[in-house]
Amino acid sequence: MAPGTALCLADFEHAAASVLPPDVWDFVAGGSGDETALEANRTALDRVRFVPRVLTDVSQVTTDTTLLGRPAGLPVAVAPIAYHRLVHPDGELAAARAAKAAGVPFTASTLSSVPIEEIAAAGAALWFQLYWLRDTDQSLGLVRRAEDAGCQAIVLTVDVPWMGRRLRDLRNRFVLPGHVRAANITTGATAHQRSANASAVAAHTTQTFSPALTWSCVAALRRHTALPLVLKGVLAPEDALRAVEFGVDAVVVSNHGGRQFDGAVPSIDALPEVVRAVGGSCEVLLDSGIRSGTDVLRALALGARGVLVGRPLMWGLAAAGEAGARRVLDLLADELRDALGLSGCDRVAAAARLRTVRGDGSPERPFAPGGPRVRAET
Repeated sequence: MAPGTALCLADFEHAAASVLPPDVWDFVAGGSGDETALEANRTALDRVRFVPRVLTDVSQVTTDTTLLGRPAGLPVAVAPIAYHRLVHPDGELAAARAAKAAGVPFTASTLSSVPIEEIAAAGAALWFQLYWLRDTDQSLGLVRRAEDAGCQAIVLTVDVPWMGRRLRDLRNRFVLPGHVRAANITTGATAHQRSANASAVAAHTTQTFSPALTWSCVAALRRHTALPLVLKGVLAPEDALRAVEFGVDAVVVSNHGGRQFDGAVPSIDALPEVVRAVGGSCEVLLDSGIRSGTDVLRALALGARGVLVGRPLMWGLAAAGEAGARRVLDLLADELRDALGLSGCDRVAAAARLRTVRGDGSPERPFAPGGPRVRAET
């Protein structure tokens, strides 16, 4: 498709579904179990409504912010997703170049299909996502490689002791094609070997990931690197509080896009309690289900510093390569600017003042007449 003809992210979703092989589309789009968590993410986001403010000067609206203390053109980072070359030959290189153009961080996965050093050469602000491997030395070696490549943060995924039971992949007996591999780690051929009623990718992760990931691993990682440390996959406020105690710089409230525990709470529903629990002691980001600039504003209004966006970048990449990925981020920027201005906010930080209600009318953030007054910023 011509990227400029896309007017929303859903346009790229439809285009990607039409061009990708069915098994690859299922791998990208699917969730675990009955996909109730996948659907609930979207339903929960749609329930969050705003109480817009009026008579504020929105003649100049900016989406600029900071993430982990560094400037970003949007309160958005590209989420870690494995095997970009499944959907386009340029893979992570094209997506990282798109992130650079948008001025947002790109998070390279442990299971990226391009080595971290080559992704770094694309020039985007780079975060490295770490899966804790059965071989601890290999895990820490990946951190050293990320540091040497110039990565600005380590994002430890904490909700994947093994891959969730993804029925689409099981029914498809999904395997990686020969030209796609986990470029950062040394593994066998498990991910390329088809077997009955099984996902080769799931078998590979079971073989490679450690189910013994605990807080002691977080402590070891904190000792090992001076880079900002982010825990991705936190839903319980108790875990967020403990992360602060272990010196974590940020948590990502995430149910893994509905791809892990199918009974997990929607990320947006878990967000307010996590924000209240940490009380500003670390940054809080949101992941799972973001599909528009309005969704980004929802997360900001409920206390997130920013969001991670995953599948839409894969849709854009599949539909139109780097140009498609760029258009996805451009659309998010346009939509967020529109949502900020129409809700009475001239900047990202102002979104934290917005009141929200649920779709049933119950207040998420009730009006407190005795509380601080909202005043115009000059």
